Amino acid sequence: MPIILAIETSSELASCALLNTTAGSAPDAVPAARETSGVRTHSQSVLPMVQELLRDAGLALADCDAIAFGAGPGSFTGVRTACGVAQGLAFGARLPVLPLVTLEAMAEACRARTGATEVLAVLDARMGEVYWAQYRWTGAWEAVCAPALAAPEAVAPLAAAGLVACGNGFAAYPDAFAGKEFAAGAHADILPHARELAVLGARALADGRAVPADAAQPLYLRNKVAYTSAERRAMNAATSVKDDAAKASRS
Repeated sequence: MPIILAIETSSELASCALLNTTAGSAPDAVPAARETSGVRTHSQSVLPMVQELLRDAGLALADCDAIAFGAGPGSFTGVRTACGVAQGLAFGARLPVLPLVTLEAMAEACRARTGATEVLAVLDARMGEVYWAQYRWTGAWEAVCAPALAAPEAVAPLAAAGLVACGNGFAAYPDAFAGKEFAAGAHADILPHARELAVLGARALADGRAVPADAAQPLYLRNKVAYTSAERRAMNAATSVKDDAAKASRS
C-alpha cells in the first residue's frame, strides 16, 4: 500500500496530510494531518507542517510514493502555492505528483461525515461567484456535473435521490441559495483538506494518474486576460516556495 503526502492550500485553510499504509497498517487508515488558517501564512506554514508529519511518522520524504496536491479550483494564490510546494518537494526527492480536484476532496469529506453517495460541492470563488461540481460515489467518484465557475444563483445540480450539499459557498451567499431544496441542510463548514486528498491520492496513484513534477499544473476556471499586480506577486512567491521546497527535500 502506498505512502502519500498531500498538500492543500486552495482556501483560507492550509493543510498537509500523510497517508501511511505501510506493513501492519490498516488499508483504511486515517491520514495524519496538520492544518492552519490564514491565507497570508500558507507559504510559510506548509513546509514546517510537512516536516513535522514526516518526523512524527519516522519517515523521510523519499519514503513516500507520491505527492498529492489540491490543484484547484480555488484561490489563485493558494493553488499556485500548493502546486509550487508539491513540485519542489517532488523534484528534490524524485517523486511523482498527483494533481487532484479540490471539489472532489470536499465530496470525499462529505461522504466520510454523512455516508452520502450523491454530493454537491460548492466553494466560494469570491467576486460574487462560486466553484461547484456534483459527484456520485460508485466505489470511486464520478463527476455528474463537472467543476464549473458560476454565479451562486446559477448552480443547478441534477436531481439525485439523497443529494447532500457541502461547502462554504452556501455560507458566503445565503440569499442566493435560500429556498432551494438542494441547499437545505448544507454542510457549509466543509472545505478542501489534505486529509481527503491523501485518500484520493492513493486511488489516483493506483489508477496510474501520477505525473512528473514538471507536468503538474493548477486548475483554473476563471478566464484571465492579464494578471493583477497581486497575482504577479503571488506567482513570484509560489516560485520562491517551490525553490525552498526543493532545497528542503534535498536536505
